[in-house]
Amino acid sequence: MQAFRTAATVIDGLDAAALDLKIATNTLKDLKGVGPKTAAVVVQAHKGEVPDYLTKLEEDLAELVPLADDVAEFRAALRGDLHVHSDWSDGGSPIREMAEAALALGHEYMALTDHSPRLTVANGLTAARLERQLDEVAALNEELAPFRILTGIECDINADGSLDQTDELLGRLDVVVASVHSDLRADAKSMTARMLTAIANPHTDVLGHCTGRLVIGRRQRDGTQKPRPESQFDADAVFAACVEFGTAVEINSRPERLDPPKRLLRQAVEAGCDFAIDTDAHAPGQLDWQGNGCERAVECGVDPDRVVNTWPADRLLDWTG
Repeated sequence: MQAFRTAATVIDGLDAAALDLKIATNTLKDLKGVGPKTAAVVVQAHKGEVPDYLTKLEEDLAELVPLADDVAEFRAALRGDLHVHSDWSDGGSPIREMAEAALALGHEYMALTDHSPRLTVANGLTAARLERQLDEVAALNEELAPFRILTGIECDINADGSLDQTDELLGRLDVVVASVHSDLRADAKSMTARMLTAIANPHTDVLGHCTGRLVIGRRQRDGTQKPRPESQFDADAVFAACVEFGTAVEINSRPERLDPPKRLLRQAVEAGCDFAIDTDAHAPGQLDWQGNGCERAVECGVDPDRVVNTWPADRLLDWTG
């Protein structure tokens, strides 16, 4: 996606005559930021053709199995997504494009939850950048109403359980997803204490991808893909705290996460937790992943009314407030 965005920016900088010349002389690839695949797409699109690259993607997607009726019904009950990233942190698309994609899926709202400053590898937002993002969201909300972009953050849970942003800014946000991204192999006692402190924080609304596992490993430098095991913690204590402090347990719908595992999801149901079925989307198409979470919710006996993003925005914001 980033490669195509880069190529589009380069092509936008050419006037019509320069683009025609580059295509005629087969020198698009000489432009910095345009490679063989992106050049082929540019040529076909410029001719008014549907690029072969896009046709292949659409054919592959056409083979996806439709959701079962009960899962589709659960998915239809969701009014929004509470864990979404943009190009302000490690997402690939502007806020507007993420919001327009959510709107096209029938969502009434979307919480923008870019990363907090500690996660520098994901271009986490400093306090000053988050302030600027709030201004942009306010302007977009005026344009996109009645659809609503909820202000938010995916806030790192520090080793001592504190949240990685100022209390003043956290207090101004609509939705705070608190997640562990570091020291995932800590012992169960330390991890439990860390999570309990974060859950008890009055700013925390959703506990993100609680085990931190990856069922499909991310590609390593040597080309291998290594899954990541679950973090170890006292699930009874963590889920009891979520109930006590009104923190929803996230059902993360990313195919490589599917977190929590079903045994823990059933345990959270038994404990009486609320839930948020989120995509953790980093691109517009990923907003359609909620079916993954809904399938697991149906299988594990989650009551749709206990899923906070089935609620209207006003009820949700009363709860987060």
